[in-house]
Amino acid sequence: MKHWTGISEFVAVADHHSFTKAAKKLAMSVAQVSRNIAELEQQLAIKLLYRTTRSVSLTEEGQLYLQHCRHLVSGLEEANRTLANLKATPRGLIKLTAPVFYGETRIAPLLHNFLKQYPDTELDLHLSNSKLDLIQGGFDLAIRLGTLESSSLIARKLANRTQYVVASPIYLAKYGTPDSIAALSQHQCLTGTVNQWRFTDQGKSLQFKPQGRIICNSGVALRDAALKGLGLVQLPDYYLLDKLQTGELIAVLNELRQPEDGIWAIYPQNRHLSAKVRVLVDYLAEQLG
Repeated sequence: MKHWTGISEFVAVADHHSFTKAAKKLAMSVAQVSRNIAELEQQLAIKLLYRTTRSVSLTEEGQLYLQHCRHLVSGLEEANRTLANLKATPRGLIKLTAPVFYGETRIAPLLHNFLKQYPDTELDLHLSNSKLDLIQGGFDLAIRLGTLESSSLIARKLANRTQYVVASPIYLAKYGTPDSIAALSQHQCLTGTVNQWRFTDQGKSLQFKPQGRIICNSGVALRDAALKGLGLVQLPDYYLLDKLQTGELIAVLNELRQPEDGIWAIYPQNRHLSAKVRVLVDYLAEQLG
């Protein structure tokens, strides 16, 4: 580590403009900090600091060197934290947001099991269909569904989801089963927050704007309307699988079903170093995947 000697000390002195404060931060003696920086300067054959009895300032060369050294020190600290967290047990508060229905039915039960497994963790769960700001809200993690918008957040896919167009047997017996996207215009379509239904035909993406008697921002309510024979609805699989299995709802236009999209865990870049976030994301991926 000869080439590293003095770099952490140099950055600390430059940041604090003081050998005494730098030594306190590094838990070293002032003399040792001074010796290590002097050794670094000797090795570089360049003076990095101007020293007086009252102040410390950077030389022109020191200012340039500091820009690179900060990255080195930051990278080393991050590497050390990463290794420490690999063996750390999750602990502390986890603040998480998820969509309401998926959060209630899929995420919350898994989080409760996670709390039982790691008794030193606590949970602050916000269920909302609005995309809350993770940084401003101080969230460790968010569960997002579908196609992600571009952002600086880190994303990990936890599982896939499939969209189905379904109706009740009573509705299909009365009004017939649509055999094409165009045929949907002859049917009552139950509309949610997404005003376009998406399909795929021979690799080509297609859209249909549904129209009907009911518009509602609740998937649960739309499912109930479909069960009662009021029309067709397009919803993700987690709303429908149990009803498809019992035959209470029947999927149509399966050959035009759009490809699966994702269920994601997203988190700020600085959160992935935390043992509680890392272990929780691994746990959710294992359980949901």
